[in-house]
Amino acid sequence: MVVCVAEKPSVGEYIARVLGANQRKNGYFEGNGYQVTWTFGHLCALLDPQEYTEQWKAWSLSSLPMIPARFSIKVHGDEGVHKQFNVIKSLIEQADEVINCGDAGQEGELIQRWVYQQAGCKCPVKRLWVSSLTEDAIREGFAQLKDQSEYQHLYEAGMMRAIGDWLLGMNATRAYTIRYARGTGKDRQVLSVGRVQTPTLALVVKRQAEIEHFVPKTYWELKTNYRDTLFSAQLPVEEGEYAITSEEQGQALVDSIKDQPFVITSVEKKEGLEFAPKLYDLTSLQVDCNKKFSFSAEQTLQLIQSLYEKRVTTYPRVDTTYLSDDIYPKVPNTLAGIKDYYPQVTPLLGLKADGKKGAGSLPKSKKVFDNKKVTDHHAIIPTGQRPEGLTADEKKVYDLVALHFIAAFYPECEVSNTTVLAKAGEIDFKVTGREVLKPGWRAVFGNDRSQSELNDENGDASLNDDAKSLPAFVKGESGPHEPVLKEKTTTPPKYYTEATLLRAMETAGKTVENDELREAMKENGIGRPSTRAAIIEKLYQRKYIQKQGKSLRATETGINLIHLIVSPLLKSAELTGLWEKKLREIERGEYQALEFLNELKEMTTGVVRDVKSNKAGMLCPVCRQGLIIRGNTRYGCSRWREGCTYAEPF
Repeated sequence: MVVCVAEKPSVGEYIARVLGANQRKNGYFEGNGYQVTWTFGHLCALLDPQEYTEQWKAWSLSSLPMIPARFSIKVHGDEGVHKQFNVIKSLIEQADEVINCGDAGQEGELIQRWVYQQAGCKCPVKRLWVSSLTEDAIREGFAQLKDQSEYQHLYEAGMMRAIGDWLLGMNATRAYTIRYARGTGKDRQVLSVGRVQTPTLALVVKRQAEIEHFVPKTYWELKTNYRDTLFSAQLPVEEGEYAITSEEQGQALVDSIKDQPFVITSVEKKEGLEFAPKLYDLTSLQVDCNKKFSFSAEQTLQLIQSLYEKRVTTYPRVDTTYLSDDIYPKVPNTLAGIKDYYPQVTPLLGLKADGKKGAGSLPKSKKVFDNKKVTDHHAIIPTGQRPEGLTADEKKVYDLVALHFIAAFYPECEVSNTTVLAKAGEIDFKVTGREVLKPGWRAVFGNDRSQSELNDENGDASLNDDAKSLPAFVKGESGPHEPVLKEKTTTPPKYYTEATLLRAMETAGKTVENDELREAMKENGIGRPSTRAAIIEKLYQRKYIQKQGKSLRATETGINLIHLIVSPLLKSAELTGLWEKKLREIERGEYQALEFLNELKEMTTGVVRDVKSNKAGMLCPVCRQGLIIRGNTRYGCSRWREGCTYAEPF
C-alpha cells in the first residue's frame, strides 16, 4: 500500500479524489492502492527545555546557556493532534512506500520529515512537488515523483532554522527576563526575544526614534511660472544642504531675475518604454494589498493560501517574481481559462506560445521568464481554473494576481519624456514632462488610479503628478515670467506601515527603491516570505507594537526591550540577514548544516555571556529602588542624586 501524507485535511481530500482513493476512513481515505492522510500543521516540535533535563525547568542565569547535546522532537498538540498522529503512524508502519505530499517548501518539508521520524518510518519515501493543486498539476506531479534524498538540503535548512530559533529564543528570552523583567514568579513579565522578531522590532523602534528626535529645517525653493508651467531653479548645492537657506537670500535671487526675459535654451524629447509591473511574490502581494485594501500581512497570506487551496492560484509562499521557461507553453490555456472574467484577455487569445517575435506570437520577456531566478517555485499566477465561489476579499486579491499576469503579455507602454531647460538672468531653470503615446499594458488596469499608483511606487513606472505633458516649447523663444519663492520645511521619515515594514524586512532594513536591486537583496532579508506576517502578528500579540491608523508604533514595552538588549546580533537586521543567507546556502548545498549549528551554539553562548556581564538595567542592590546605570568606568545607581552610594567598577 502507498501512503500519501498531505499538509491538511482539505488538500488530502482533493488528492485522494484525484488518485481514486474514495473510501473515507477514520483520519484517511483509501482506494486504488493508496491511503491518503494528512497532518494539522506542526504535529511535531522540538522538546521544551525541561524535557531535556530537570535542571532547565527553573529559570535561572546559572543554567544558561541551554544547549542540548542532541535535539529531539515530540508530538506537539492536543488530543486531536495525537489521535491524527497515531493514524499516520499506524498507516506508515504497514506501508510499502510513503509519498510526502506536504507543502512544497522548507517549512512543509520539515513538518513532514519530523512526522516520519517520530512515526519510525522505515519504508522508501518519495516527494510530490507541485506549484498548484489543480488536477492536472497533481497528476503531473505524481508522474514525476522524486526520492526524498533529493530534498535533504531543504530539510537541513528547515531544521537549522528551527534549532536556531529554539537556541536563541529560549536562551535570550530567559536571560533577559531573569535579568531585567519586572515582577517575580508568575507575576514576572516575560521579555520575549527572537531571532527575527527582535531585529524587526528594532527597525520600528529606530524609525520611531528618528521621527521623535527629528529637528525640522526651513529652506526655500525658487520657481518661476512661464506659459502656465512651473520651472525649478537649478542652483549649485552641496550634498545634504539646501541652495536657499534664508528668505533674504531667496528674495535677492527673485529680484535679480524678475525683470529679465525667460529664454528657452533647450528642448529635448526622448521616447521610451515602461514595462509592466512584475508578477507577484508573497511579499509584494502583501505590500500591495496593504496599500490598496489595508489588509494586514497575515490577512493577505490567509486569502492567497485559500485561493491556492481553491486551485485558482499557484503556490503562494514564494520569493521570486519570475516564471520558469516550462510555464510559457501553458500560458495560452491559462489565459483562455479566465477570459470570461477579464475582457482584457481578448487581445491575447489565439497568440501562440512559440517563443517567436511579432504578430501571432505570445511575448516572452526575460523580465517575466528567467530560469536562473526561479528555484523551487515560480511567481504567483492564476492556474486557469474558473475563479468561482470566491469571497469579496478573495476576489480583490485574485484580481491583483490575474491582472498582473495578463499585463505581463501586453506590449510595453510607450512614452515620450521631455526635458526643457531655460535661463533667466544668470539662473538656470528646468522642467520635465511625460506623455503616454501608446498605453500598452496600462490598458489592462483601465482607469484604476490606485493600481497605477501601486505600479509607480513599485518602480515599474513613473507616470505621476510631477511628470505631466508640457506645452510645445521651442528653443530660443522667450517672454515674461513670474518668479515664486516657496518656503519649505524638511519632514521626518514616515512611520512604518505593514507594507513598508515588509519591504524593510525583505532588504534587511535598507531603503531600496529599485526593483532589480531589491530582488538581488532578498537573499539577505530577515525571515522568509512565509513567516514575516506571523512575526508582525507576534509583535502585536506581545504588545511590542500597535497600530495607529495604518502606522505602526512601538509601545513603551517594545522600546524598553530594544534599549535593554546589549547583543548587536539580536537586534541587527543586517546581521540577521546574513544568517538568513547562510540558511539559503544550506538549502542549496553550498554550506554545511553542522558548521552552521556550531555557529549557532557560539552565538547563543555569546548572547548569554553579554547579559550575564552587563548589570545595567538591574534593580539597585543597595537602595532597592533605583536601577543600575552604566557610566564611563563603573556602574552606579540611577538614584545617586538622592544619596544612594552604590558604585562598582567594570
